[in-house]
Amino acid sequence: MSIIKSTNIRQLVFCAICLALAVVTSYIKIASLPYGGSITLFSMLFVTLPGYFYGPKAGITAGIACGILNFILNPYVYAPIQVLLDYPLAFGALGLSGFFSQKKWGLIVGYITGVIGRYIFHVISGYVFFASYAPAGTNSLVYTLTYNLTYILPELVITVVLLCIPAVKNSIQQLRHQAIT
Repeated sequence: MSIIKSTNIRQLVFCAICLALAVVTSYIKIASLPYGGSITLFSMLFVTLPGYFYGPKAGITAGIACGILNFILNPYVYAPIQVLLDYPLAFGALGLSGFFSQKKWGLIVGYITGVIGRYIFHVISGYVFFASYAPAGTNSLVYTLTYNLTYILPELVITVVLLCIPAVKNSIQQLRHQAIT
């Protein structure tokens, strides 16, 4: 019984640390877009780590919690469904990384999958709720696909490059070992 509680507490603490790092790094912006979205200092990576450490259930749960934290700290409300799409669902999708936690290259593939999931939710929200921001004569779907890609893709590329650095990869592997043992 105490082993189960100890494991749950360890998981809770590691997830909380990852979320705290995600929130802090979300304020370190390399670039910000005028209608929301920014390139941050690896904030999405920290949201994907609980999934990579503990699997999809923990990852999605941590992502949803991060989305709720982001909403509390910096809310943008247009409609209730938009809030759901842009916060808990989009950030929860980052937890999809957990489906690849046991695979070779699982961290990178999981990270990319989670970011694509987040991108899809933001595109749906943008298309449904923010199509009016598209410049005249521009297809609203093309506009929202492009707009969201301008901040999601650079952070994805920068983070994947970071994850390919052997010292970073080894450090995350050591953290994972500490998180699960």
